[in-house]
Amino acid sequence: MPVLSFGDKLKKIRIERNMSQEELGELLGTSKQVISRYETNQRTPKITIVEEYAKRLNIPLDYLINNSVVDIKDVHQVIPTDSNITNNAIPPLGAIKSLITSVVPGNMVNLPIVGKISCGNGVLAYEDIEGYESTPTGWLNGGEYFYTRAKGNSMINARIYSGDLVLIRKQPDVEDGEIAAILIDEEIFLKRVYKRNGSVILQSENPEYPPIIADLKNHNCNIVGKLKKVIINM
Repeated sequence: MPVLSFGDKLKKIRIERNMSQEELGELLGTSKQVISRYETNQRTPKITIVEEYAKRLNIPLDYLINNSVVDIKDVHQVIPTDSNITNNAIPPLGAIKSLITSVVPGNMVNLPIVGKISCGNGVLAYEDIEGYESTPTGWLNGGEYFYTRAKGNSMINARIYSGDLVLIRKQPDVEDGEIAAILIDEEIFLKRVYKRNGSVILQSENPEYPPIIADLKNHNCNIVGKLKKVIINM
């Protein structure tokens, strides 16, 4: 499944609505130059700005901030029960947040929130379990899953901030360009993975952090799993 950035999705929306960059800028209250920087992934807005954009575009916030969601129809929408909100109204901030974190109808499963992973004899063991997150089984598609919390600001341009809860599907490898949970000295890091000439490049989504070039077989690091969903910390 392709991974689309905020800029990719904004461009997709603009083209689908047959708008120029200038017209989209007017709708969102910004300039053509800013739209161009978004679409070329040179710039990513803060979450408060993305919330406003989602309202003006009349689309779910989760579609813009969740890189694993590539189509608006794939968003798990929750209709607010507030009698003052009609089905056609744009939900308030609290309701928009529920698009990401709320429970959708169906079976649920509790998944561990893992703070640390140890690796002995090739076997991964979860440690520092801070609790469990109730998760719709509709978010899962076979395999083993767990949550961890993002740390630092190395992935901010992928809209992953420190403290965000991220859903990981446990697997030993990912496709080129996907974001993975990487285990380095028992600490979990999120990085975009690229494979080049027998080496693996671990790329941050922040220009302040240089890429890490590693041979996973000879370094103390392993791919733990693939990023599937981000739950923002607000």
